[in-house]
Amino acid sequence: MRRAVVWGVVVVCLFAVAVAHADITLTNASGESITFTEEELGTIAASGEKPFEGITITVTVNQGGPKGGISGPLYEWRDAWEQITGAKLNIVEIPYAEHYPKVMTDLMTGTGQYDGFFIGSDWMGELVAGEYIIPIDDYMKDPRFPKWDPDSLPPSIRTLYTWGDKWYGPLNDCDGQILYYRKDILTNPDYRAKFKEKYGYEYNIPPKTWDELYDISEFFNGWDWNNDGEPDSGIVMHLKVGAQGMYHYASLSAPFCILPGEKVDKYHNVYWFDPEDMTPLINSEGHVKALEFQLKLQKTGPDAQVAWSLGEAWDYFLRGKAVFTFSWGDVGSLVQDETRSKIKGKLGCSILPGSYEVYDRSQGKFVRFDTPNVWGNTTGGSWHGVISALSKHPEVVYHLLAFHATNKISLWNVQRGWTGVDPGARFHFLPPYGTASLDDYVANGFNPEDAKEYLKAYYDNFFAPNIAPYLRIPGGNEYWVALDRHLSEAYTGQVSAKEALDRVAKDWEDITNRYGREEQLKVYQESIGYGK
Repeated sequence: MRRAVVWGVVVVCLFAVAVAHADITLTNASGESITFTEEELGTIAASGEKPFEGITITVTVNQGGPKGGISGPLYEWRDAWEQITGAKLNIVEIPYAEHYPKVMTDLMTGTGQYDGFFIGSDWMGELVAGEYIIPIDDYMKDPRFPKWDPDSLPPSIRTLYTWGDKWYGPLNDCDGQILYYRKDILTNPDYRAKFKEKYGYEYNIPPKTWDELYDISEFFNGWDWNNDGEPDSGIVMHLKVGAQGMYHYASLSAPFCILPGEKVDKYHNVYWFDPEDMTPLINSEGHVKALEFQLKLQKTGPDAQVAWSLGEAWDYFLRGKAVFTFSWGDVGSLVQDETRSKIKGKLGCSILPGSYEVYDRSQGKFVRFDTPNVWGNTTGGSWHGVISALSKHPEVVYHLLAFHATNKISLWNVQRGWTGVDPGARFHFLPPYGTASLDDYVANGFNPEDAKEYLKAYYDNFFAPNIAPYLRIPGGNEYWVALDRHLSEAYTGQVSAKEALDRVAKDWEDITNRYGREEQLKVYQESIGYGK
């Protein structure tokens, strides 16, 4: 006979916990309920004994508030988690640009005021090398804790949550950039005919190369193709310095710069540095050509985008003012919010375009392929929680992180546009690629055709044969900041593409020398799988 677990009254405002026949129903701050089995929540929750009573843990997260990206789910499920564990959760929000330095200061000084951090994956090299965070493999095997599915992650995402053969964070966010486009506009027969008359060919939907996308974006820029009485744009990007604008360049540039091969060696499957001596590759011919192309593409969008953060660029696309954008998974789900979006049911999505020409450093020239050189990417933070080595309560932190990694909480996050948690695990995708239900997406506000486009594009991106290398070495955030600063100089017309990237390369050399070239080289080789 199954023993029923009986607790006292646990109703707090809109929050409730109900236990019947060993199932546990949790209700979040929005009044939505999810029912878990004992196995899904673990024996700590199922026992009702609240072993963490009286313990408070403090975790950091990017500033966003109760409905902000990544921060929002922590608030949404805080009361529920506190009720099943007895612990208290203190959420410390830190502005994006200040988050990394504040975390590192806490760790390097040994202050230990934070128990855990929701980090960007590019912090991982420094955190692991400094032994500032702890592996979670033993916790993952322990039935006391909530159950999540590490095998559901594609290798491209799994890499960001692990180092070597050890796990450091449970599943949360899966970042990568895909192409979003207005399917209704691109399929318009009159527009297609006018394009062919002007450019001499019929464009593909979606475009297969960046050059083709440029032609389409140029064609649609500057006239009222959406009939709102105002000129519209071909593309929109967020290019403001200090607001993640450099990620656009990283995603776009990959097919111009990365020569595919069977393994990672001096010339193949590398992007950031020469894996034999840490010489920056950022100002190589392939990178320069990519930035020159992006500067040209930039002119087919609104002038103001050079000062826009991602929210402003997203809103421009959501209002129906641009044919293209390329960004994170937030866009696909935000399109479904009719209070913010005018394009629900009109969305097209795909893996990012490629290039027929890629720079081959071994030959010192561009080489041409018969088919486009296409690269999937994990561009972005893939924000997820890790446990500080200074925490006095690592078990409590892991319980919180594993709770948010459960299939049901993770899917709840992915199906709501405001959470900032984007799809990547197999249980997020539709059959035959995964196990999610289209009906569930539709019930949560998705247009069915939009959902199919969106999820297939992300599956294609994360499971692509070629995935652009991710930067995960000590000083990773500093390298990104230098890239961001000098790209902005090019975007605003202060310097040429070559001069901007030469400045990046100089800064990168300084950072590498400061951290120690030999030490950086060793970690870099390990992080990209050099020679394996």
